[in-house]
Amino acid sequence: MQQDTTELEALIAQIDTLHEEAMALEQKFAPAIGQVHPHFRKSAQNLLHYLSLRKHDIRSLQESLSQRGLSSLGRAEGHVLASLQAVRHQLCHLRACVPAEKQLAVSFHENVALLEANTEALLGTQPEKRSTRIMVTIPSEAAENYELLPRLLRAGMNCARINCAHDNEATWLQMVQLIHQAEKETGIPCKILMDLMGPKLRTGPLKEGPKLVTIRPTQNNLGQTTEAAKVWLAPADVPPPKNTDAWLPVQAEWLAQLQENDRIVFTDTRGRKRALSLMRKEGRGVIAHLFKSSYITTGMKLHIKNKAVAQRTTEVGELPPTFAPIILKKDNLLVLTRELTPGEPARYDDKGHVVQPAHISCTLPEVFTQVKEGQPILFDDGKIEGQIQEVSKAQLVVKITYASDKGSKLLHDKGINLPESKIRLNGMTDKDKEDLKFIVRHADIVNFSFVNRVEDVEVLHRELQELDAKDVGVMLKIETKEGFRNLPHLLLAVMRGYPAGIMIARGDLAVECGWLRLAEVQEEILWLCEAAHMPVVWATQVLETLAKKGRPSRAEITDAAMAQRADCVMLNKGPHVVQAIELLHDILVRMQEHQHKKTSMLRSLHVSDLENQTS
Repeated sequence: MQQDTTELEALIAQIDTLHEEAMALEQKFAPAIGQVHPHFRKSAQNLLHYLSLRKHDIRSLQESLSQRGLSSLGRAEGHVLASLQAVRHQLCHLRACVPAEKQLAVSFHENVALLEANTEALLGTQPEKRSTRIMVTIPSEAAENYELLPRLLRAGMNCARINCAHDNEATWLQMVQLIHQAEKETGIPCKILMDLMGPKLRTGPLKEGPKLVTIRPTQNNLGQTTEAAKVWLAPADVPPPKNTDAWLPVQAEWLAQLQENDRIVFTDTRGRKRALSLMRKEGRGVIAHLFKSSYITTGMKLHIKNKAVAQRTTEVGELPPTFAPIILKKDNLLVLTRELTPGEPARYDDKGHVVQPAHISCTLPEVFTQVKEGQPILFDDGKIEGQIQEVSKAQLVVKITYASDKGSKLLHDKGINLPESKIRLNGMTDKDKEDLKFIVRHADIVNFSFVNRVEDVEVLHRELQELDAKDVGVMLKIETKEGFRNLPHLLLAVMRGYPAGIMIARGDLAVECGWLRLAEVQEEILWLCEAAHMPVVWATQVLETLAKKGRPSRAEITDAAMAQRADCVMLNKGPHVVQAIELLHDILVRMQEHQHKKTSMLRSLHVSDLENQTS
């Protein structure tokens, strides 16, 4: 009996210490709490209490509490002091001591209400059948294809994402207008989020190759043609319709002579005779079928096999240039240049020796003064890995340490990650500041890419104030190791405005922190955001193969189910994105009956009904 009394007193003392330290941390950060938006005031206090709690390893305390049938504090994120006080009351009941009532930042009931209110303020009204919203990246072609947007909304999209790293203001405006048109048609509300590109470190341009288009019909495994390639022939200012495979710009006068079933013959770059069969006219162009693979260049002559026409021959107009990718294998050298010199593959002599290693530029010259020899460098979301061998103001020499056995392709505008380098970059670029002027007029949320430091958030808030954008929500994309390390400070900084949220950008985050740590890192982000009552978007590669190829992998189904713990799940664009939304909606509806955040909801299970099961 005496031993149990002693143990209970020790447990109460531990709880009191945790409470006192939580209050001490709150007091230490009182100036920061004073700066946050009134709607986030209690949440900021609770975040600090949670950070104080998680400084300790309380596994032995949890085990002792569980053995007595008490809460193990495993679900204390949203209401830390309330959880500590509830446990202390129960311990006092067992010890027969007087419970001490203390002031709480957030009660058990307030926790849910705060998160729901903050999520609704940022991401809109909760959908009818599920609590988790669905965000979808809108493809560029949606600016010309209105029919897609009502389908996305009816399938379950709640928020449309437009990425400012692509297209331009004219295209963005078309997208925004069509989204609003689809809202009116369907009666379904949709928030609009726009990504600032941020200081993304990417590969520079490649050296131009010949102006060439390669056209291939569909073939089976035996090399037999099963479907002709559809080729659009039209003047250079007439874009092709959907579902065509290639576009050849030609003179309007020559096109006007063509009739259905005409044959157009030419000799491709390999000296092979080829023919196009004209199927039909569409507006100012024609669609023709091509049954054999062809390589066509600018200036190539096309002949009509019809002696009745006046002008039988024309030339193919200006085609876009090709770009030879840089093929890299393990132990190859790659030179990363400061000057934006077009990149080229390695050059070899007659004996196969490297005369000049492959080289390519990068978009941010700051890195050349901030990296060190021996540090890792990764390209294209980690598909290619290397180690920096030499550093100078003009270039970096990189030895490739990992690539595909057959060689990995490195192209223009692919991401570069330096996970062990402390790169100091400005959070907002000049392009971001210009794009922000458009965003505040047309979007509900600005998504801040590659945010690393509190100063980055402060710059964004200042820009928004200057633009008098009081109602625009701010979302921070956590996608770097430094951003993750600074997350508590970033949360307190972004809470100075309202509404606000966090996006877990798992692609770059996995590259930066390492694939093995991704699961752990995303869990920690979810915990901290729940403590701050901050809505979270679970992003990158959710149902990716379904959206792109029409069928999900088994692992993706499980990943989508786990995503239900976030407040919003983001899908990327793809030809089967409507199907991906429908499946994600179904998964989220099913999972919310079993799970809320990381709490298991113990609804009845059909499998538990043993009496009505047949053996």
